[in-house]
Amino acid sequence: MAEVAMSSREVIVLNVGGVRFVTRVSTLQQFPESRLARMVHDNDREFKLENGEFFVDRDGALFSYIMDFLRTLQVSLPTDFSDYQRLQREAEFYGLYPLADLLSQEHLLKPRLEILEVRFSLQEMQTFFRIFGSCSTTIEALAGQITVFTGQQSGQGWNSPFPSQKPLVPLPLERPSHHDLVFLCGTEYSGDQFMARYVSIKPDSRKLINGTNVLGLLFDTLLKDGFHLISTRTVASEEKVECYTFERMKRAAGLAIMVNQTPGSSGVAQARRSQVQKRK
Repeated sequence: MAEVAMSSREVIVLNVGGVRFVTRVSTLQQFPESRLARMVHDNDREFKLENGEFFVDRDGALFSYIMDFLRTLQVSLPTDFSDYQRLQREAEFYGLYPLADLLSQEHLLKPRLEILEVRFSLQEMQTFFRIFGSCSTTIEALAGQITVFTGQQSGQGWNSPFPSQKPLVPLPLERPSHHDLVFLCGTEYSGDQFMARYVSIKPDSRKLINGTNVLGLLFDTLLKDGFHLISTRTVASEEKVECYTFERMKRAAGLAIMVNQTPGSSGVAQARRSQVQKRK
């Protein structure tokens, strides 16, 4: 009668090694052939029903990742996670073999080192920037944050903090490849007119014309995004080209499970990327 009462509930409580989890029965039944899905109905010695809770003497901390997988059908682990084999063993214990198969592919789940290089060149009244990244998606994201505006100034120097009153026109960034982008700021003098280029980097709303200020804002943006400055060097002293190298550990794209269920089948699970892979 206890089993019938428990199976009729929508919400179930599990005590895994002293850590309590509250979830829906339907969540545990995502994979019908798993041990968790059968737990409510079967008399499994590993799962003891005590005071309305199912107790199992397993690792409660690792089970939190299993619950996250059952709720989202995705594998998403912290960047400092290292217990792949232990988590795989827990997945096998619960009969979640699709998850165990994914965990065996550590190269798809482990975070990877990402390198970003910023080249900064100050030439007369203009400053040139070139950003190269090992990950094309990061460069794509930066291209969406950086906007260059152009406009005319009359009788103002390039270090003036006040933009021209005339409307500024956005310019497209140069993209030599999927892994780098190029832009510049400053002024060009023609007759009595200064052609000025300002740079804005979201979420900051300022439009900056001074190259040193733009470099500082770019640094702040990268540091807030998890990058660390690891080296500074002069590439070409004659041309005043400075190179700044950043790195960060980039979380791997999540892996998702696609489950195909047909009547009378045990279900077939396939792994796929949860994010559309951009060109490398």
